Amino acid sequence: MNPNQPRSVPLVCSGHQRPVVHLHFSPLLQSDETYMLISSCKDGQPMLRDWTGDWVGTFLGHKGAVWQSKLSADTSRAATGSADFSAKIWDTFTGAPLHTFAHNHIVRTVALSPTTSSSSSSGAYLLTGGQEKKLRIFDLARPESDPLYLVGKGDPEGEKGKAHDGTVRSVVWDTQDGNVAVSAGEEGVVRWWDLRTLTQTAELKLPDPVSSMELAHGGGTLGVTSGKSVVFLDIARHDPPLSVALPHPPTSVSLHPFLRDRFIAGSTNDPWVRVYDLDTATERECYKGHHGPVHSVSYSPDGEMYASGSEDGTIRLWQTHPGESYGLWQGPA
Repeated sequence: MNPNQPRSVPLVCSGHQRPVVHLHFSPLLQSDETYMLISSCKDGQPMLRDWTGDWVGTFLGHKGAVWQSKLSADTSRAATGSADFSAKIWDTFTGAPLHTFAHNHIVRTVALSPTTSSSSSSGAYLLTGGQEKKLRIFDLARPESDPLYLVGKGDPEGEKGKAHDGTVRSVVWDTQDGNVAVSAGEEGVVRWWDLRTLTQTAELKLPDPVSSMELAHGGGTLGVTSGKSVVFLDIARHDPPLSVALPHPPTSVSLHPFLRDRFIAGSTNDPWVRVYDLDTATERECYKGHHGPVHSVSYSPDGEMYASGSEDGTIRLWQTHPGESYGLWQGPA
């Protein structure tokens, strides 16, 4: 860490009563270049915040821990996956639940199609995965219809068989190619899917179990945490994977959306938030603020700050360039 760099003072976002397990920033809104943040928590009450970290609202309706939440590109809709064996779609303007999709086990991960918005439900879909080891697609224009299933190669169960041999830890919808999705199974396998045919097109086997996977803002690059490594994957599979070994087993990773020269990672081993250099794998910054392990980290879509969610039930917002005027870190006029 550079001793001449100003000290980073995080903004603390409180309100959750239990561990914060996942964070998701929306893309930049074209109207005003702001964005939103949604947090998932074991208290079962995901929260929506604006780009400054100020609380906007809480989604009430789940009866178990919410493991993951995602916002649509225009922030009008939110999707959540819960330990109550359901996934829900929410209206972010009113906080009302629009649809509830029942599952037979815990839903660990959700993804909304890039076309999902409030103006049209045509072409809007929800992809889910979890402890059933299955992947389902729900048509939001026909929420009462049966879901479609994605089935891995060689699965003996056929149409509604398993997509992974372990819990599905993450699903990602390619924002640049709406016909492609990627899933990561706890058994250490990442799979690519053609959503037009519901078939698997490729897979990558990692040597260790997968704990998380996220798509960088702007698309193109997936960040996967596996064992004590972070693996960066080209979602279009044009470039080979890049594996970076870390001294601590990471729980979550986020690549800077524009610079793409650094990434942040949290760990279950300690309450520190670390920024690493992508090329050298050296630690550039390390900050302590949480009072428990860090479960989730994420860069904002403009790259000016990053968020961390912890076992201590708080979210902390950190400046990428400490000392500069930004958001609630605005200096005197």
